[in-house]
Amino acid sequence: MSVISQMVSVPADRVTLPGEFVVPASSRATAVLAYGLHASPQDPHVRSVADELHRAGFATLVTDLFSETEAQRSDRGEGQQVDLALLGRRLVAAVDWVTIQPDARGLPVLLCGSGAEAAVALLAAADLPDGVSAVVSCDGQPELAGAALERVRVPVLFVVDAEEPQSLSAHQEAARRLAGPHTLREVPGLTRRFTEPGVLQRAVHTIEEWCEELVPRTG
Repeated sequence: MSVISQMVSVPADRVTLPGEFVVPASSRATAVLAYGLHASPQDPHVRSVADELHRAGFATLVTDLFSETEAQRSDRGEGQQVDLALLGRRLVAAVDWVTIQPDARGLPVLLCGSGAEAAVALLAAADLPDGVSAVVSCDGQPELAGAALERVRVPVLFVVDAEEPQSLSAHQEAARRLAGPHTLREVPGLTRRFTEPGVLQRAVHTIEEWCEELVPRTG
């Protein structure tokens, strides 16, 4: 499989976000993976997620929502401790950047996130009704997107662990607020770090199946 891979710097709201941009041959879409709150783009499980998406036919932009200077600080944390609206604007800038890259121009864009980053993806989608094709939330916290949920018109996939009833209930409540279609799929053992054997592969297979109608393979 021929692959274009490069480390990149994405200009966003007065800062520069570090990232990795990978485009396999015959990619069906670009998945923009936002990290920086519960995980770093350098974490091994993040690399594993991106690799599985490449095998499924997706290009990826894995980006930190914080600049390198901000990433060195110890006070960035989960949703309530940071300005999610600011991070949403940065993710919008990342989408703007990736859509003009020659190797990905014309590809549909999916926003992907876990935990609070899923809320950031939904915030960005609310501001980009024509700029993204879908949002994927894996073990996310969509409720943190608040009123912006009511402006999300693109299809949304929620991947959840059915054995966590509190999380399932929160996702169902968030889904009711969406302005567009949604799908809720259950993957037993799902966590943000995909620690159980086989869970990552099942989650990516779920995403791939769901995306087939939206962005079918062409190669």
